[in-house]
Amino acid sequence: MRTPFYLSVLLLLAACSPATRQPENLAIAKKLFKHFNEHQWQDMATLYADSALFLDPSFGKEFVSKTRSETVAKYRELQQMFPDIHDAVTAMYTDGKTVVVEFVSTGTAPDGTAFSLPIVSVLTVENGLIVKDATYYDL
Repeated sequence: MRTPFYLSVLLLLAACSPATRQPENLAIAKKLFKHFNEHQWQDMATLYADSALFLDPSFGKEFVSKTRSETVAKYRELQQMFPDIHDAVTAMYTDGKTVVVEFVSTGTAPDGTAFSLPIVSVLTVENGLIVKDATYYDL
């Protein structure tokens, strides 16, 4: 009798392990970049928890909490500065709830000034939403 019980517990734990969420969390990260590249800021923001933590040089050196509406506002402003902004993903890795994305962001300002910037984002996904976004780049 004990063997089936222990086997059931092990199977349940395996089903809840981070490894089984890897495809789901990779899909969330892929959707994030799809929405970004289509400039669908509202759709992109729905992939984040309503109050997510962000580490981004544009916000300073500490994690800050941002709502979905603040996230939409940030990216709308970015699109005004660079109407053709685009992220080209070069690699994506996961160990379960953490997804690391390497990409190159490019864009052109209205005055014709262009940029190309390599970036790494470390996304933490819990319950199907991004709860932490640590983004690293050097200007």
